[in-house]
Amino acid sequence: MKKTLFLITLSFLCISGFSQDRPNVIVILADDMGYGDIAAINPDSKIPTPNLDKLTRSGMYFSEAHSGSGVCTPTRYGLLTGRYAFRSSMKSGVLTGYDPPLIESDRTTIADIFKQRNYKTACIGKWHLGLGWQAKNTWEPLVTGDVWSEMNTSNVNYNAGLSESPNDLGFDYSFIIPSSLDIAPYFYIENKQLTSTNYTRKPAWKNDSGKGMWYRLGDTAGDFKHEEVLEKFTEKSIDFIDQNAGNPFFMYVPYSAPHSPWLPSKEFMGKSKAGVYGDFMMMVDAQVGKIMDKLEAEGIADNTMIIFTSDNGANWEDWEKKEFGHEANFSRTGRKSDAWDGGHHVPFVVSWPAKIKAGNKSDALICLTDVFASMAELLSVDVNKMEGGDSFSFLPNLMSKKTESRDFVIHHGISGNFAIRQGDWKYVEAYGSGGWTLPEKEAKEKNLSYGQLYNMKSDPFEENDVIKSNPKITSELMDLLQKVKARPENNIK
Repeated sequence: MKKTLFLITLSFLCISGFSQDRPNVIVILADDMGYGDIAAINPDSKIPTPNLDKLTRSGMYFSEAHSGSGVCTPTRYGLLTGRYAFRSSMKSGVLTGYDPPLIESDRTTIADIFKQRNYKTACIGKWHLGLGWQAKNTWEPLVTGDVWSEMNTSNVNYNAGLSESPNDLGFDYSFIIPSSLDIAPYFYIENKQLTSTNYTRKPAWKNDSGKGMWYRLGDTAGDFKHEEVLEKFTEKSIDFIDQNAGNPFFMYVPYSAPHSPWLPSKEFMGKSKAGVYGDFMMMVDAQVGKIMDKLEAEGIADNTMIIFTSDNGANWEDWEKKEFGHEANFSRTGRKSDAWDGGHHVPFVVSWPAKIKAGNKSDALICLTDVFASMAELLSVDVNKMEGGDSFSFLPNLMSKKTESRDFVIHHGISGNFAIRQGDWKYVEAYGSGGWTLPEKEAKEKNLSYGQLYNMKSDPFEENDVIKSNPKITSELMDLLQKVKARPENNIK
């Protein structure tokens, strides 16, 4: 049973400047997209993004927004629950397509918050938080073998559907794929049921014309084509808007792109100056535009809040920067996976024409976990103190010129390494990047010292480690990090 959400007395009144008209809310989560990809934010971007430019200019974007992790699964956990994923059973890495649910069954999610206000809720896109797959023989493992390549899935009962899904976590409707588009199994799942149980074992695919043009082998449904998935999510999103335009709704749209496999349609192939990645990013931009156009056609665009962000930084390497002259992560050091800023510094745009003044920028330090508290404040829902404890509302920043920042934010790399940012200072608890850019083993072989300290105001690109000359600051950040990690919930902003 879900933990009780305590509501404040003045429900649906004009509180903190908000009208009685409850806004629709759409959270669009891109996958592996960089802060520097949107042309309205990065004038030197080599990717045309007219729809995201329009969205950015219509509201506010945050220049210091960070995902809770440098990779997919933990960030998604944090966004939906308001908790850092290291507080869950996941301490490093990401889930596979057959893993059980990561979000605890009694955990309150942002969808639950909206349900408290009688919103219709939907999750349409890449889930990657584990599902309740059912086994034919419950006394045997669900799958055996290497879950990242060859595996035996003969014990998976695809016909039985799912025992647990987003529908058990506050979502009235769900249309999802289990995980990333390069991780099996490849099925559409609608409200716990596979849309097709006819499947074949599809071989791995790779195309050398682009780094990200590949996916792993795995069970693939008869109605599933990798190149159609992105547009399918948009179609389902538009259908949901069409069916609920007359009532307040919350729609979570975690797109599977521009994560690999990079599969731009013919319309976008060769249109950017950032290779196949850039072309695919243009296709993502077009999908956002279709959702925006649908809102306009229904006459509900003004009173719809759209939050657009990404689950982590782009997987954009130095050789790609040189070849294409494009800074997907806006010159921040590192890339997807890292505790360095390129791994978690993400675009974060909020548009709500009826309430948010156009053309605004905020330098407030925020984390994707903060969506939870912000939505609770938006709807005047008082959550249990043990829920969303790593979430701090950014709502005041949207409604006024003042800047309200959280006191600190925790960063987490794919290898389980931590970093903490407080004010101008950032401490990295690792020998290297905490991810793929400079793996721990390689950093140790280079005899690098454990722990790094950067002044992010004077050195935003993390080029000068000043840990030796600032022992007091280092010690304070190390102590704060340990205290935060030790608490079952944070509740210190």
